[in-house]
Amino acid sequence: MFRIHGPGWRKAQRGHLSLGQLKVMSAIEQCRSAALGGHVLRCEGCGLDQIAYNSCRNRHCPKCQASAAQRWLEARQADLLPVDYYHVVFTLPAPISAIAYYNKAEIYALLFDVAAETLMTIAADPKHLGASIGATLVLHTWGSALTHHPHVHGIMPGGGLSPDGEHWVACKPGFFLSVRVLSRLFRRRFLEALEHAHDAGRLHFFGEDTALADAKVFADWLAPLRKCEWVVYAKRPFAGPESVLAYLSRYTHRVAISNSRLLAMDERGVTFRWKDYRAKGRTRHKTMTLDADEFMRRFLLHVLPSGFHRIRHYGLLANGNRTSSLTRIRELLLQQDDAVARTSASDAEVESARPSFFCPHCGAPMIVLQTFARGQPIRAPPQQAWAP
Repeated sequence: MFRIHGPGWRKAQRGHLSLGQLKVMSAIEQCRSAALGGHVLRCEGCGLDQIAYNSCRNRHCPKCQASAAQRWLEARQADLLPVDYYHVVFTLPAPISAIAYYNKAEIYALLFDVAAETLMTIAADPKHLGASIGATLVLHTWGSALTHHPHVHGIMPGGGLSPDGEHWVACKPGFFLSVRVLSRLFRRRFLEALEHAHDAGRLHFFGEDTALADAKVFADWLAPLRKCEWVVYAKRPFAGPESVLAYLSRYTHRVAISNSRLLAMDERGVTFRWKDYRAKGRTRHKTMTLDADEFMRRFLLHVLPSGFHRIRHYGLLANGNRTSSLTRIRELLLQQDDAVARTSASDAEVESARPSFFCPHCGAPMIVLQTFARGQPIRAPPQQAWAP
């Protein structure tokens, strides 16, 4: 789709696409092609020769996320605790989602931080859990039909450390925290933070939302959002730590649409599968056809700002204190931390010795015979003539 229709659409949208969107388009167009270089492989078993082109490794490319997800999961394997894990989702209302598109870095960061603060505040309350917790939050910005729908998935152990750090406080079986209480606090804190960002001049408005730059108009716009229900919901607890990894492998590095959902590309456009969550039963699963321009527009809605982290860890799982926190929790749970370290080291040794390529015909390892360099870097500036 991008290789065939991308050049013409870029020309038609000149001046309306960000550099980040242009880089994503170029990366996907060049992915697994001679433009990025590659290598020649030979099977040690059947002697088959094969040319393999390099991937673009762009985080928005559906072809390049499987290996990235696997590497991330292997790094997280040693972090799992022998406790139940829970899953909570925080979603922004449609009016805020609309202005978030023009303020991605600001509002997406607020979504992360306010969701994490809400979880940790309610968990620390003795009326609910009375403990310090940890959480991993993953940002998704899309609905199944590629519409703009920002929300974060929170995955966390079912308990936390007591205030004195001497006890592991487990939550009730099958119940983590009240979603009603989470929803109320999330709504209040997010609107407060959004109002503060507006007062500080960190929000920008365009088109029909230009009037929201005025403080009074913005305050009137916020008023109904203080009364409507904000969607925070909890899914059933995971079946065990292993199922957490299986879930994360599907969610952490997901992009707006995977190749497996694409059904056809013809003169009508692109046909793909989507899930209508308002319907019930089998009628949820539907197909949709979009013309090429609309399909590319929707896909590029979800390009994240450069350098923005879509997976973040908070509380006990924050990068600064994760190792010490997990060590202490394992001690309290009577789990030998050195056994975990030995297992992780052993897994790393096995992984490092594992061949990178396998023959598609006989399954034997393949060796690299030759490598060839890539062409120009993606979206590199034009080279200037050098004068001696």
